[in-house]
Amino acid sequence: MPASTAWPILLAFGITLLFASLVTSIGVGIAGFLLIACGVVGWAKQCLPEEHHEMIPVKARRFMPSSVRTQVAHIQVSEVHRAFLPVESYAVTSGLRGGIAGGIVMIFPALLYGYLTQHSIWYAVNLLGGAGVAHWTNATTADIAAFHWNGLIAATIIHAAVCTLIGLLYGAMLPMWPRRPVLLGGIIAPLLWTGLLHSILGFVNPTFNARIEWGWFTLSELVFGIVAGLVVMRSGKIRTHQTLPFILRMGIEAKEFKGPTGDGR
Repeated sequence: MPASTAWPILLAFGITLLFASLVTSIGVGIAGFLLIACGVVGWAKQCLPEEHHEMIPVKARRFMPSSVRTQVAHIQVSEVHRAFLPVESYAVTSGLRGGIAGGIVMIFPALLYGYLTQHSIWYAVNLLGGAGVAHWTNATTADIAAFHWNGLIAATIIHAAVCTLIGLLYGAMLPMWPRRPVLLGGIIAPLLWTGLLHSILGFVNPTFNARIEWGWFTLSELVFGIVAGLVVMRSGKIRTHQTLPFILRMGIEAKEFKGPTGDGR
C-alpha cells in the first residue's frame, strides 16, 4: 500500500505561514518559505520517479468454501446503478498552465482599471502589493498611484503565488467537470474566489480592501478563468487510469512507462 507521509501537512503549514507573514512579520514568511521548500522536496522524493510503498505482511489462511446450494445465484444489476466515471479527463498540469496563463492575461484589465480611474498603471499594482510596503499605513491616492519598487516586487510575488495555487486547485477540480473546463474556470471558480476574497480581504490587505473596485476585480477574475479554461481545452485529455503511477496520472512524460497508446505518456 502507499507509504504514509507527513510532507503534505508540512507543505500546507508552510503555505499558511507564508500568507500569514503578510499581516505579521518577514520572519514568519521566511519560516514558511523554508517549510514549503522542505515539503516540496520531501514529497517529490516520495512520489518520483515511483511512489513509495509499505509492505504489509499477510497471513495466508486455508479456506474451504462450502454451500448447500446446487446452482450458482446470479445478481441482477440494473443499468441505473452503474457509476458513470469520466474515461478521459484533463491533467492537473493543464490546470497549472491555465492558471499561469490566466494570471498573465488578467494583468491587463487591472492596469486598464488603474489608468482609467487614477491615470496610472501602477495604482492596481501598488494596491495588491500594499501589504509588502511598510509605510503605507495611511497612504494617499497619489502615493499609491506612483511607482514603487517594493510595491511592484510584493505584488509580483503575491500575484504569482496566488495564480499558481489557483491553477493547481483548478487542475484538481477538472475531473468534476471534464466536459466544461471553461464553465468551471470562467464562471464557477472566479465567483467562488471573489466571494472568498470579499470575506477575508479586510484582514489580509486592509489598504486593498478599502480601495478595491469589485466590478473591475470580478472582470479580471472572469478574464483569468476564461483564459485558463481555453488553455486547458487546448491541452487535450488523458485517460483516467487510477492504477497507473503518479507521474503518469499527473500527465508528465516518462520513458520507462508506456501509456495506453504506447507513446510513453
